[in-house]
Amino acid sequence: MTNIKEDAGRVEWRIRVDEKDGSSDQVLETEPGPANGFCRVFKCLVANKFSMRLLRFLKKAWHLGVDDPRKVFHCLKVGIALSVVSLFYYMRPLYDGVGGTAMWAVMTVVVVFENTVGATISKSLNRAIGTCLAGLLAVGIHYVASKSGNKLEPVIVGGSLFLLASAATFSRFVPAVKKKFDYGTVIFILTFSLVSVSGYRVEKLFDMAKQRLSTIIIGTSLCILTSILVSPIWAGQELHCLIIKNMEKLATSLECCVAEYFDDGQKTTSVPVQNLQAYKCVLNSKATEESMANFAAWEPAHGSFNFQHPWKQYLKIAAAMRDCAYCIEALNSCISNKKQASKSMKKHLSDICLKVNSSSGSILRELAINLETFKKTSKMDISIEEMNNSVQEVKNYLKSLPGLVLTPTTSETKSSETAIMEPLLTTNTIPLVEVIPLVTFTSLLIEIPTRVEAIVDAVEELANKAKFKPAPDDKPKQNEQNNKTVSEQLNDEKTMKTLQSV
Repeated sequence: MTNIKEDAGRVEWRIRVDEKDGSSDQVLETEPGPANGFCRVFKCLVANKFSMRLLRFLKKAWHLGVDDPRKVFHCLKVGIALSVVSLFYYMRPLYDGVGGTAMWAVMTVVVVFENTVGATISKSLNRAIGTCLAGLLAVGIHYVASKSGNKLEPVIVGGSLFLLASAATFSRFVPAVKKKFDYGTVIFILTFSLVSVSGYRVEKLFDMAKQRLSTIIIGTSLCILTSILVSPIWAGQELHCLIIKNMEKLATSLECCVAEYFDDGQKTTSVPVQNLQAYKCVLNSKATEESMANFAAWEPAHGSFNFQHPWKQYLKIAAAMRDCAYCIEALNSCISNKKQASKSMKKHLSDICLKVNSSSGSILRELAINLETFKKTSKMDISIEEMNNSVQEVKNYLKSLPGLVLTPTTSETKSSETAIMEPLLTTNTIPLVEVIPLVTFTSLLIEIPTRVEAIVDAVEELANKAKFKPAPDDKPKQNEQNNKTVSEQLNDEKTMKTLQSV
Protein backbone atom coordinates (compact mmCIF):
# COMPACT_ATOMS: atom_id res chain seq x y z
CA MET A 1 0.00 0.00 0.00
CA THR A 2 1.47 3.31 -1.03
CA ASN A 3 0.68 6.75 0.46
CA ILE A 4 1.85 10.10 -0.81
CA LYS A 5 2.26 13.00 1.61
CA GLU A 6 3.27 16.55 0.79
CA ASP A 7 4.80 18.72 3.51
CA ALA A 8 6.42 22.15 3.09
CA GLY A 9 7.37 21.64 -0.54
CA ARG A 10 8.71 18.08 0.06
CA VAL A 11 7.12 14.83 -1.22
CA GLU A 12 7.15 11.83 1.08
CA TRP A 13 6.41 8.30 -0.15
CA ARG A 14 5.22 5.81 2.48
CA ILE A 15 5.10 2.08 1.50
CA ARG A 16 3.31 -0.38 3.78
CA VAL A 17 4.41 -4.01 3.44
CA ASP A 18 2.22 -6.73 4.99
CA GLU A 19 4.04 -9.88 5.97
CA LYS A 20 2.98 -13.02 7.74
CA ASP A 21 4.67 -12.21 11.00
CA GLY A 22 3.72 -8.57 11.08
CA SER A 23 3.75 -5.37 9.15
CA SER A 24 6.41 -2.76 8.58
CA ASP A 25 6.46 0.74 7.18
CA GLN A 26 9.21 2.03 4.91
CA VAL A 27 9.46 5.74 4.28
CA LEU A 28 11.11 7.01 1.11
CA GLU A 29 11.82 10.73 1.18
CA THR A 30 12.49 12.53 -2.05
CA GLU A 31 15.10 15.25 -2.17
CA PRO A 32 13.79 18.73 -2.83
CA GLY A 33 13.93 19.69 -6.47
CA PRO A 34 15.67 22.79 -7.93
CA ALA A 35 12.33 24.58 -8.40
CA ASN A 36 11.42 24.23 -4.74
CA GLY A 37 14.87 25.39 -3.65
CA PHE A 38 14.70 28.42 -5.92
CA CYS A 39 11.28 29.38 -4.49
CA ARG A 40 12.55 29.18 -0.93
CA VAL A 41 15.59 31.31 -1.77
CA PHE A 42 13.44 33.83 -3.58
CA LYS A 43 11.04 34.07 -0.62
CA CYS A 44 13.94 34.63 1.78
CA LEU A 45 15.42 37.35 -0.42
CA VAL A 46 12.08 39.15 -0.75
CA ALA A 47 11.46 38.95 3.00
CA ASN A 48 14.96 40.20 3.81
CA LYS A 49 14.72 43.02 1.27
CA PHE A 50 11.34 44.13 2.61
CA SER A 51 12.55 44.00 6.21
CA MET A 52 15.69 46.02 5.34
CA ARG A 53 13.62 48.67 3.60
CA LEU A 54 11.25 48.81 6.54
CA LEU A 55 14.16 49.23 8.96
CA ARG A 56 15.68 52.00 6.82
CA PHE A 57 12.32 53.77 6.67
CA LEU A 58 11.87 53.56 10.44
CA LYS A 59 15.42 54.79 10.98
CA LYS A 60 14.86 57.81 8.73
CA ALA A 61 11.57 58.57 10.46
CA TRP A 62 13.27 58.39 13.85
CA HIS A 63 16.06 60.76 12.80
CA LEU A 64 13.49 63.11 11.27
CA GLY A 65 11.61 63.30 14.55
CA VAL A 66 14.80 63.74 16.59
CA ASP A 67 16.11 66.53 14.34
CA ASP A 68 12.87 68.52 14.51
CA PRO A 69 10.56 67.45 17.38
CA ARG A 70 8.03 70.09 16.34
CA LYS A 71 6.94 67.82 13.50
CA VAL A 72 6.01 65.18 16.07
CA PHE A 73 4.06 67.79 18.04
CA HIS A 74 2.25 68.81 14.86
CA CYS A 75 1.13 65.23 14.31
CA LEU A 76 -0.14 65.09 17.90
CA LYS A 77 -2.01 68.39 17.42
CA VAL A 78 -3.78 67.02 14.35
CA GLY A 79 -4.78 63.94 16.36
CA ILE A 80 -6.12 66.11 19.19
CA ALA A 81 -8.16 68.28 16.81
CA LEU A 82 -9.66 65.26 15.03
CA SER A 83 -10.48 63.58 18.34
CA VAL A 84 -12.30 66.65 19.62
CA VAL A 85 -14.21 67.37 16.41
CA SER A 86 -15.25 63.72 16.09
CA LEU A 87 -17.30 64.15 19.29
CA PHE A 88 -19.85 66.01 17.16
CA TYR A 89 -20.27 62.77 15.22
CA TYR A 90 -20.17 60.27 18.08
CA MET A 91 -22.36 62.08 20.63
CA ARG A 92 -26.02 62.11 19.71
CA PRO A 93 -26.95 65.55 21.15
CA LEU A 94 -24.09 67.27 19.34
CA TYR A 95 -24.84 65.31 16.17
CA ASP A 96 -28.47 66.43 16.22
CA GLY A 97 -27.41 70.00 16.98
CA VAL A 98 -25.48 70.37 13.73
CA GLY A 99 -28.20 68.67 11.71
CA GLY A 100 -26.33 65.49 10.92
CA THR A 101 -23.61 67.21 8.89
CA ALA A 102 -20.80 66.71 11.42
CA MET A 103 -18.70 64.96 8.80
CA TRP A 104 -18.04 68.34 7.18
CA ALA A 105 -16.33 69.49 10.38
CA VAL A 106 -14.08 66.42 10.33
CA MET A 107 -13.20 67.01 6.67
CA THR A 108 -12.46 70.67 7.43
CA VAL A 109 -9.94 69.75 10.14
CA VAL A 110 -8.21 67.25 7.84
CA VAL A 111 -7.93 69.72 4.96
CA VAL A 112 -7.24 72.96 6.83
CA PHE A 113 -4.77 72.01 9.59
CA GLU A 114 -1.21 72.98 8.56
CA ASN A 115 2.21 72.99 10.18
CA THR A 116 2.44 76.72 10.91
CA VAL A 117 -0.08 79.05 12.52
CA GLY A 118 -0.11 81.39 9.53
CA ALA A 119 -0.85 78.61 7.05
CA THR A 120 -3.66 77.27 9.25
CA ILE A 121 -5.26 80.71 9.66
CA SER A 122 -4.90 81.42 5.94
CA LYS A 123 -6.63 78.21 4.85
CA SER A 124 -9.27 78.49 7.59
CA LEU A 125 -10.28 82.03 6.66
CA ASN A 126 -10.17 81.20 2.95
CA ARG A 127 -12.44 78.22 3.50
CA ALA A 128 -14.87 80.12 5.71
CA ILE A 129 -15.06 83.20 3.46
CA GLY A 130 -15.34 81.13 0.28
CA THR A 131 -18.11 79.01 1.79
CA CYS A 132 -20.06 82.06 3.04
CA LEU A 133 -19.89 83.94 -0.26
CA ALA A 134 -20.76 80.89 -2.32
CA GLY A 135 -23.61 79.91 -0.01
CA LEU A 136 -25.15 83.39 0.01
CA LEU A 137 -24.91 83.73 -3.77
CA ALA A 138 -26.32 80.26 -4.35
CA VAL A 139 -29.28 80.87 -2.02
CA GLY A 140 -29.97 84.26 -3.60
CA ILE A 141 -29.83 82.93 -7.15
CA HIS A 142 -32.01 79.97 -6.16
CA TYR A 143 -34.59 82.36 -4.71
CA VAL A 144 -34.65 84.47 -7.88
CA ALA A 145 -34.82 81.37 -10.07
CA SER A 146 -37.69 79.88 -8.07
CA LYS A 147 -39.71 83.05 -8.57
CA SER A 148 -39.11 83.05 -12.34
CA GLY A 149 -41.16 80.00 -13.18
CA ASN A 150 -40.44 76.39 -13.96
CA LYS A 151 -39.13 77.10 -17.45
CA LEU A 152 -36.66 79.82 -16.58
CA GLU A 153 -35.46 78.28 -13.30
CA PRO A 154 -32.96 75.76 -14.80
CA VAL A 155 -31.73 78.39 -17.26
CA ILE A 156 -30.98 80.91 -14.51
CA VAL A 157 -29.33 78.32 -12.26
CA GLY A 158 -27.24 76.84 -15.07
CA GLY A 159 -26.25 80.24 -16.48
CA SER A 160 -25.20 81.60 -13.10
CA LEU A 161 -23.18 78.46 -12.44
CA PHE A 162 -21.37 78.85 -15.76
CA LEU A 163 -20.63 82.56 -15.34
CA LEU A 164 -19.52 82.52 -11.70
CA ALA A 165 -17.44 79.35 -12.04
CA SER A 166 -15.70 80.75 -15.13
CA ALA A 167 -15.04 84.12 -13.48
CA ALA A 168 -13.74 82.52 -10.28
CA THR A 169 -11.45 80.21 -12.24
CA PHE A 170 -10.07 83.14 -14.23
CA SER A 171 -9.40 85.07 -11.00
CA ARG A 172 -6.96 82.33 -9.96
CA PHE A 173 -4.61 83.55 -12.71
CA VAL A 174 -4.44 87.03 -11.15
CA PRO A 175 -1.18 87.15 -9.12
CA ALA A 176 -2.68 89.04 -6.17
CA VAL A 177 -5.60 86.58 -5.88
CA LYS A 178 -3.46 83.50 -6.43
CA LYS A 179 -0.99 84.59 -3.76
CA LYS A 180 -3.47 84.83 -0.87
CA PHE A 181 -6.90 83.62 -1.95
CA ASP A 182 -6.28 80.71 -4.31
CA TYR A 183 -7.62 78.12 -1.87
CA GLY A 184 -10.65 80.30 -1.07
CA THR A 185 -11.44 80.55 -4.77
CA VAL A 186 -11.42 76.77 -5.13
CA ILE A 187 -13.73 76.42 -2.12
CA PHE A 188 -16.02 79.09 -3.61
CA ILE A 189 -16.36 77.15 -6.86
CA LEU A 190 -16.92 73.85 -5.03
CA THR A 191 -19.51 75.20 -2.58
CA PHE A 192 -21.42 77.20 -5.18
CA SER A 193 -21.60 74.21 -7.50
CA LEU A 194 -22.78 71.85 -4.75
CA VAL A 195 -25.41 74.23 -3.38
CA SER A 196 -26.68 75.29 -6.81
CA VAL A 197 -26.97 71.80 -8.22
CA SER A 198 -28.45 70.27 -5.06
CA GLY A 199 -30.70 73.27 -4.46
CA TYR A 200 -32.55 72.59 -7.70
CA ARG A 201 -33.95 69.38 -6.14
CA VAL A 202 -33.72 70.08 -2.41
CA GLU A 203 -36.53 72.10 -0.88
CA LYS A 204 -34.82 73.09 2.39
CA LEU A 205 -31.80 74.69 0.74
CA PHE A 206 -31.34 77.42 3.35
CA ASP A 207 -31.16 74.89 6.21
CA MET A 208 -28.58 72.82 4.33
CA ALA A 209 -26.36 75.88 3.70
CA LYS A 210 -26.70 76.95 7.33
CA GLN A 211 -25.68 73.52 8.64
CA ARG A 212 -22.69 73.27 6.31
CA LEU A 213 -21.51 76.76 7.27
CA SER A 214 -21.84 76.03 11.00
CA THR A 215 -19.81 72.82 10.76
CA ILE A 216 -17.07 74.56 8.77
CA ILE A 217 -16.88 77.35 11.36
CA ILE A 218 -16.57 74.72 14.10
CA GLY A 219 -13.75 72.93 12.27
CA THR A 220 -11.80 76.07 11.38
CA SER A 221 -12.13 77.55 14.87
CA LEU A 222 -10.87 74.35 16.43
CA CYS A 223 -7.88 74.24 14.06
CA ILE A 224 -6.92 77.87 14.78
CA LEU A 225 -7.20 77.47 18.55
CA THR A 226 -5.22 74.22 18.56
CA SER A 227 -2.43 75.59 16.36
CA ILE A 228 -2.05 78.73 18.50
CA LEU A 229 -2.45 77.29 22.00
CA VAL A 230 -0.62 73.94 21.66
CA SER A 231 3.08 74.34 20.87
CA PRO A 232 2.62 76.96 18.10
CA ILE A 233 4.94 77.13 15.10
CA TRP A 234 4.95 80.69 13.75
CA ALA A 235 5.70 81.21 10.06
CA GLY A 236 7.12 84.65 10.81
CA GLN A 237 9.59 83.23 13.31
CA GLU A 238 10.57 80.52 10.83
CA LEU A 239 11.18 83.13 8.11
CA HIS A 240 13.24 85.27 10.48
CA CYS A 241 15.43 82.32 11.51
CA LEU A 242 15.79 81.16 7.90
CA ILE A 243 17.13 84.55 6.80
CA ILE A 244 19.63 84.55 9.67
CA LYS A 245 20.84 81.02 8.90
CA ASN A 246 21.20 81.79 5.20
CA MET A 247 23.20 84.92 5.99
CA GLU A 248 25.59 82.93 8.17
CA LYS A 249 25.91 80.26 5.49
CA LEU A 250 26.64 82.96 2.93
CA ALA A 251 29.47 84.35 5.09
CA THR A 252 30.89 80.86 5.67
CA SER A 253 30.80 79.98 1.98
CA LEU A 254 32.48 83.27 1.01
CA GLU A 255 35.29 82.88 3.54
CA CYS A 256 35.93 79.24 2.63
CA CYS A 257 35.85 79.93 -1.11
CA VAL A 258 38.51 82.67 -1.03
CA ALA A 259 40.64 80.75 1.46
CA GLU A 260 40.51 77.66 -0.77
CA TYR A 261 41.55 79.64 -3.86
CA PHE A 262 44.61 81.19 -2.22
CA ASP A 263 45.58 78.01 -0.40
CA ASP A 264 49.28 77.30 -0.96
CA GLY A 265 49.01 73.62 -0.09
CA GLN A 266 50.70 73.88 3.29
CA LYS A 267 47.51 73.24 5.29
CA THR A 268 46.99 69.70 6.49
CA THR A 269 43.18 69.96 6.51
CA SER A 270 41.14 70.94 3.48
CA VAL A 271 38.00 73.07 3.44
CA PRO A 272 34.83 70.91 3.74
CA VAL A 273 32.78 70.73 0.56
CA GLN A 274 29.56 71.50 2.47
CA ASN A 275 31.03 74.84 3.56
CA LEU A 276 32.06 75.72 0.02
CA GLN A 277 28.57 74.94 -1.30
CA ALA A 278 26.62 76.46 1.59
CA TYR A 279 25.54 79.31 -0.71
CA LYS A 280 23.25 76.86 -2.56
CA CYS A 281 20.87 76.94 0.41
CA VAL A 282 20.41 80.66 -0.26
CA LEU A 283 19.68 80.05 -3.95
CA ASN A 284 17.20 77.22 -3.31
CA SER A 285 15.13 78.86 -0.57
CA LYS A 286 13.22 81.42 -2.65
CA ALA A 287 9.93 79.49 -2.77
CA THR A 288 10.08 78.73 0.96
CA GLU A 289 10.73 82.37 1.83
CA GLU A 290 7.84 83.61 -0.30
CA SER A 291 5.38 81.13 1.18
CA MET A 292 6.50 81.90 4.74
CA ALA A 293 6.20 85.65 4.15
CA ASN A 294 2.69 85.12 2.77
CA PHE A 295 1.61 83.02 5.76
CA ALA A 296 3.30 85.35 8.26
CA ALA A 297 1.06 88.20 7.10
CA TRP A 298 -1.98 86.26 8.43
CA GLU A 299 -0.54 85.72 11.90
CA PRO A 300 -1.37 87.85 14.96
CA ALA A 301 1.31 89.68 16.93
CA HIS A 302 3.65 87.30 18.74
CA GLY A 303 6.99 87.65 20.47
CA SER A 304 9.04 90.47 19.01
CA PHE A 305 6.87 90.70 15.90
CA ASN A 306 4.08 93.26 15.77
CA PHE A 307 0.83 92.86 13.89
CA GLN A 308 2.04 95.01 10.97
CA HIS A 309 5.59 93.70 10.89
CA PRO A 310 7.25 94.38 7.49
CA TRP A 311 7.42 90.80 6.26
CA LYS A 312 7.89 91.87 2.63
CA GLN A 313 11.20 93.44 3.60
CA TYR A 314 12.55 89.98 4.37
CA LEU A 315 11.99 89.09 0.72
CA LYS A 316 14.12 92.10 -0.31
CA ILE A 317 16.89 90.93 2.02
CA ALA A 318 16.63 87.42 0.56
CA ALA A 319 16.83 88.80 -3.01
CA ALA A 320 19.97 90.78 -2.14
CA MET A 321 21.47 87.66 -0.57
CA ARG A 322 20.77 85.65 -3.71
CA ASP A 323 22.60 88.26 -5.81
CA CYS A 324 25.60 87.83 -3.53
CA ALA A 325 25.28 84.04 -3.71
CA TYR A 326 25.47 84.15 -7.52
CA CYS A 327 28.83 85.93 -7.25
CA ILE A 328 30.06 83.31 -4.78
CA GLU A 329 28.95 80.61 -7.21
CA ALA A 330 31.09 82.24 -9.90
CA LEU A 331 34.02 82.38 -7.45
CA ASN A 332 33.53 78.71 -6.69
CA SER A 333 33.70 77.86 -10.39
CA CYS A 334 37.10 79.58 -10.59
CA ILE A 335 38.46 77.14 -8.04
CA SER A 336 37.60 74.11 -10.17
CA ASN A 337 38.96 75.71 -13.34
CA LYS A 338 41.88 73.84 -14.88
CA LYS A 339 43.77 77.00 -15.85
CA GLN A 340 45.09 78.60 -12.68
CA ALA A 341 47.47 81.45 -11.99
CA SER A 342 50.90 80.70 -10.62
CA LYS A 343 51.36 80.38 -6.87
CA SER A 344 53.69 83.37 -6.79
CA MET A 345 51.01 85.66 -8.24
CA LYS A 346 48.40 84.25 -5.89
CA LYS A 347 50.71 84.75 -2.96
CA HIS A 348 51.18 88.40 -3.82
CA LEU A 349 47.43 89.15 -3.87
CA SER A 350 46.37 86.69 -1.20
CA ASP A 351 46.80 89.04 1.77
CA ILE A 352 44.78 91.91 0.36
CA CYS A 353 42.08 89.61 -1.11
CA LEU A 354 41.76 87.76 2.19
CA LYS A 355 41.36 91.14 3.86
CA VAL A 356 38.43 91.98 1.57
CA ASN A 357 37.03 88.53 2.22
CA SER A 358 37.36 88.86 5.99
CA SER A 359 35.72 92.29 6.10
CA SER A 360 32.81 91.15 3.91
CA GLY A 361 32.25 88.02 5.98
CA SER A 362 32.38 89.95 9.25
CA ILE A 363 29.76 92.40 7.97
CA LEU A 364 27.43 89.54 7.03
CA ARG A 365 27.87 87.93 10.44
CA GLU A 366 27.27 91.24 12.19
CA LEU A 367 24.08 91.70 10.20
CA ALA A 368 22.94 88.23 11.26
CA ILE A 369 23.57 89.15 14.91
CA ASN A 370 21.62 92.39 14.51
CA LEU A 371 18.66 90.51 13.05
CA GLU A 372 18.79 87.89 15.77
CA THR A 373 18.85 90.43 18.60
CA PHE A 374 16.59 93.03 16.91
CA LYS A 375 19.29 95.64 17.44
CA LYS A 376 20.98 98.14 15.16
CA THR A 377 24.52 99.36 15.64
CA SER A 378 26.50 102.31 14.36
CA LYS A 379 29.64 100.21 13.91
CA MET A 380 28.39 99.07 10.52
CA ASP A 381 29.56 102.27 8.84
CA ILE A 382 33.10 101.72 10.09
CA SER A 383 33.11 98.12 8.84
CA ILE A 384 31.84 99.18 5.42
CA GLU A 385 34.52 101.87 5.21
CA GLU A 386 37.23 99.31 6.00
CA MET A 387 35.83 96.97 3.36
CA ASN A 388 35.81 99.71 0.72
CA ASN A 389 39.41 100.66 1.58
CA SER A 390 40.47 97.05 1.07
CA VAL A 391 38.66 96.97 -2.27
CA GLN A 392 40.47 100.13 -3.34
CA GLU A 393 43.82 98.53 -2.53
CA VAL A 394 42.96 95.55 -4.70
CA LYS A 395 42.01 97.88 -7.55
CA ASN A 396 45.32 99.67 -7.23
CA TYR A 397 47.19 96.41 -7.47
CA LEU A 398 45.20 95.40 -10.55
CA LYS A 399 46.10 98.66 -12.30
CA SER A 400 49.74 97.57 -12.37
CA LEU A 401 49.04 94.35 -14.28
CA PRO A 402 48.44 95.79 -17.79
CA GLY A 403 51.83 97.48 -17.82
CA LEU A 404 53.55 94.33 -16.66
CA VAL A 405 51.84 92.20 -19.26
CA LEU A 406 52.15 94.42 -22.32
CA THR A 407 55.40 96.33 -21.89
CA PRO A 408 58.73 95.37 -20.35
CA THR A 409 59.81 97.18 -17.23
CA THR A 410 63.01 99.15 -16.78
CA SER A 411 64.54 100.84 -13.79
CA GLU A 412 63.74 104.28 -15.24
CA THR A 413 60.05 103.76 -15.98
CA LYS A 414 59.26 101.53 -13.03
CA SER A 415 56.53 103.01 -10.88
CA SER A 416 55.79 102.36 -7.26
CA GLU A 417 52.97 99.95 -8.10
CA THR A 418 55.05 97.86 -10.51
CA ALA A 419 57.84 97.74 -7.98
CA ILE A 420 55.52 95.82 -5.69
CA MET A 421 55.11 93.18 -8.40
CA GLU A 422 58.84 92.77 -8.97
CA PRO A 423 59.27 89.60 -6.85
CA LEU A 424 56.80 87.85 -9.16
CA LEU A 425 58.86 88.28 -12.30
CA THR A 426 61.45 85.84 -13.46
CA THR A 427 61.59 87.76 -16.75
CA ASN A 428 60.67 91.30 -17.66
CA THR A 429 56.99 90.48 -18.37
CA ILE A 430 54.22 88.24 -17.01
CA PRO A 431 52.51 85.77 -19.39
CA LEU A 432 48.96 86.80 -20.20
CA VAL A 433 47.63 83.27 -19.64
CA GLU A 434 48.70 83.41 -15.99
CA VAL A 435 47.12 86.80 -15.41
CA ILE A 436 43.62 86.14 -16.79
CA PRO A 437 42.47 83.58 -14.17
CA LEU A 438 43.71 85.73 -11.29
CA VAL A 439 42.13 88.90 -12.71
CA THR A 440 38.83 87.06 -13.24
CA PHE A 441 38.72 85.82 -9.66
CA THR A 442 39.77 89.20 -8.24
CA SER A 443 37.19 91.07 -10.32
CA LEU A 444 34.45 88.81 -9.00
CA LEU A 445 35.76 89.31 -5.48
CA ILE A 446 35.61 93.08 -5.93
CA GLU A 447 31.94 92.75 -6.87
CA ILE A 448 31.13 90.97 -3.57
CA PRO A 449 31.36 94.13 -1.38
CA THR A 450 28.85 95.88 -3.66
CA ARG A 451 26.40 93.03 -3.14
CA VAL A 452 27.11 93.07 0.60
CA GLU A 453 26.28 96.78 0.76
CA ALA A 454 22.91 96.02 -0.88
CA ILE A 455 22.23 93.50 1.90
CA VAL A 456 23.23 96.11 4.50
CA ASP A 457 20.81 98.64 3.00
CA ALA A 458 17.95 96.11 3.02
CA VAL A 459 18.62 95.16 6.65
CA GLU A 460 18.80 98.82 7.70
CA GLU A 461 15.48 99.48 5.99
CA LEU A 462 13.98 96.56 7.91
CA ALA A 463 15.46 97.91 11.16
CA ASN A 464 13.86 101.30 10.54
CA LYS A 465 10.44 99.88 9.64
CA ALA A 466 10.42 97.35 12.48
CA LYS A 467 11.86 99.94 14.91
CA PHE A 468 14.89 97.98 16.07
CA LYS A 469 16.39 99.28 19.30
CA PRO A 470 19.98 100.58 19.29
CA ALA A 471 22.68 98.27 20.60
CA PRO A 472 23.76 98.83 24.25
CA ASP A 473 27.25 99.88 23.12
CA ASP A 474 25.80 102.67 21.01
CA LYS A 475 23.70 104.33 23.75
CA PRO A 476 26.64 105.98 25.57
CA LYS A 477 27.86 107.33 22.26
CA GLN A 478 24.46 108.81 21.52
CA ASN A 479 24.35 110.39 24.98
CA GLU A 480 27.80 111.86 24.42
CA GLN A 481 26.70 113.28 21.09
CA ASN A 482 23.57 114.75 22.67
CA ASN A 483 25.65 116.29 25.48
CA LYS A 484 28.04 117.74 22.93
CA THR A 485 25.20 119.32 20.97
CA VAL A 486 23.71 120.78 24.16
CA SER A 487 27.08 122.19 25.26
CA GLU A 488 27.68 123.63 21.79
CA GLN A 489 24.28 125.33 21.90
CA LEU A 490 25.09 126.84 25.30
CA ASN A 491 28.42 128.09 24.04
CA ASP A 492 26.73 129.62 21.02
CA GLU A 493 24.22 131.38 23.24
CA LYS A 494 27.02 132.78 25.44
CA THR A 495 28.91 134.08 22.43
CA MET A 496 25.75 135.72 21.08
CA LYS A 497 25.12 137.42 24.40
CA THR A 498 28.69 138.72 24.56
CA LEU A 499 28.44 140.03 21.02
CA GLN A 500 25.16 141.78 21.80
CA SER A 501 26.63 143.39 24.93
CA VAL A 502 29.59 144.65 22.93
